[in-house]
Amino acid sequence: MEYLSSILPAIQHLGIFGYWIVLLVSLLESLAFIGTLIPGTIVVMLAGFLSAQGYLDLGDLIWFAAIGAILGDSLSYYLGTKGTKFFHNENKFLKFSHLEKGEKFFKKHGDKSIFFGRFIGPIRPIVPFVAGLFKMNKWSFFFWNITSAFLWATSHLLLGYVFLLFLILSLMIFWLIAKKSAPVFGFFKSVWLSIKSAVIANPDIERFVKNHPDLFQFIQRRLDRENFFGLPFTFLFIAFMYVLSLFLDVVRDIINSNIIVAADTRVAHLLFVFRDAELVKIFTWITLLAKSQVIMSSTVVLALILWLWKRRMYILPLGITIVGSELFNFLGKWAFHRPRPDVALYVEDTFSFPSGHATMAVAFYGFLVYLLFRNIKKWRYKINALFFGSLLILTIGLSRLYLGVHFLSDVWAGYLLGALWLLIGITLSEWLRHRRKWPRPALTRQAKIAAAILILAEVIFYVNFALRYNPSLVHQETPSVIVTADVLNTFSVNQIPRFTETLIGEQQEPLSFIIIAKNDQQIVGALQRAGWRLADHATFVSVTKLAKSVILNESYPAAPMTPSFWNAEVHNFGFEKPTEIPSVRQRHHARFWRTQLETQDGKRVYVGTASQDIGIKWLITHTIKADIDTEKEFLFTDLKTAGVVSGFQKEQFVEPTLGTNFSGDQFFTDGKAYVIILTNND
Repeated sequence: MEYLSSILPAIQHLGIFGYWIVLLVSLLESLAFIGTLIPGTIVVMLAGFLSAQGYLDLGDLIWFAAIGAILGDSLSYYLGTKGTKFFHNENKFLKFSHLEKGEKFFKKHGDKSIFFGRFIGPIRPIVPFVAGLFKMNKWSFFFWNITSAFLWATSHLLLGYVFLLFLILSLMIFWLIAKKSAPVFGFFKSVWLSIKSAVIANPDIERFVKNHPDLFQFIQRRLDRENFFGLPFTFLFIAFMYVLSLFLDVVRDIINSNIIVAADTRVAHLLFVFRDAELVKIFTWITLLAKSQVIMSSTVVLALILWLWKRRMYILPLGITIVGSELFNFLGKWAFHRPRPDVALYVEDTFSFPSGHATMAVAFYGFLVYLLFRNIKKWRYKINALFFGSLLILTIGLSRLYLGVHFLSDVWAGYLLGALWLLIGITLSEWLRHRRKWPRPALTRQAKIAAAILILAEVIFYVNFALRYNPSLVHQETPSVIVTADVLNTFSVNQIPRFTETLIGEQQEPLSFIIIAKNDQQIVGALQRAGWRLADHATFVSVTKLAKSVILNESYPAAPMTPSFWNAEVHNFGFEKPTEIPSVRQRHHARFWRTQLETQDGKRVYVGTASQDIGIKWLITHTIKADIDTEKEFLFTDLKTAGVVSGFQKEQFVEPTLGTNFSGDQFFTDGKAYVIILTNND
């Protein structure tokens, strides 16, 4: 642990050498045969993770990693042109057996093996050597080498930047599914057949079946695998009705303003806190994958490929899926007229519910996954298509939330609406497959080349569209001000919340402070003079630093706080003070919100709560001490001692309360609140 705590600061002092290390590792990993021993991918992803911490620049890392990979492959290609004289059976690394895998892969994929091989660890450093050995055209080699290098560098650095931990967990789950699913499914199939045989052989069951022949003939027809209107249609119909019921539930919640609507605004404000310029760029590119122009052009390209590859029975279902999704999405927006979130990053011309991007992501990419699942033979590759397709769809939905242009319920409803039309498209496709045995001729070289050209043209269109995409940014409006002569009375008159809230709007701790100050600077200065430190904002960098401090049990005096809500807003300021134990696991902390209230002399009104953290819970939040009144008095005493209070009163703000916060921690309070006026010299 001590070693881990010292290595990150050491990396910060590497400066430009950190980039050269990434270049060197990328080069060595791509170098013939030696690269099999170099964990370059892990190092590159770690570099992406470090760039999120501010130690390295992401853009520069992409160039260094890509150039290293290009040089490594180029050197391997050059060595391959020198033939097999490097190989001897007594060599430790350059054995003929090591060459066989690369030869097999190169013969199977041809020129594209340079591109595909870049992303397959065991053969990454071998394929360029084999390309040189087989005298591959050097210009073709350099094209695929450069293209794959930049894509490999960008994708792995971004994965490290945003989703390092998520990626590790996902790959572990994916590996288990891909490797263990066949025997697991085989086991459950065996168990099912055994249970089925035992049930059928039961005398009571036999008698019941004999007495109700019509019922069991109907069930038998529904479970017939060979007839489309048997098991396939039954399964698709049940799935459709289930998704439809979920969609109608969301619509009902929107109409009735149920819990999901209460969570919508708070989720939007919570993600707004984590908004980062670099991540905005990344998520903008991701969200454009489901932009209507990109989806429509991709649909045309996919239809042309299906026509060229003589898979024409899928074209009509694809068109119905896309057109139906777009039409019903338009009708949903027209029917509900739901405005966009007030934290939207840029202007959208349409209404918010449901999310068109989420709808089209499920409709198009879901249909693409269905096509791959239907036409790929190997189970492992089927799982690949399902996993990465689902990941892409989920990421597109996340991009809409992160950019603030949709509420959570918009995205969820969009997913469900897209799934409804996807099921319609799949049902039509399966009916056409069962109705007529469509031939599956072998693909010609010309058809493959034409498909590659179409895909390349679509990629160029998408990149050009993304580079030119420049939406109008939303100008955040200043909330209307309420001028008051009696602050406490205004809470009742204007029905201003007196309690903090959970993510779904449930009541938490009551407010314990109402502070009147000239501006933000005065309240921050007052707390700092009282010995309290302003907490860092909750960003990906600060949260990562907090996690490290928790694991190593270190001090982090400005550690970010778990977001808390009042009036659907995340707290504006967090302040903390260390306890006798210098650890991030224990601290005094207070949160404050900026309100719409102003006094008649132009001062702002702030509200806040105070409590003491006494431990870590679930590795993501703190456990608080139940007696929050003691912490209230602790903070007030600090302010009074610091001489920043010009006047105060302690009033009964709410009834004495015993309750729990969002994480289930109990608290109790007498319900009294301090109304404090700060001195004018802060």
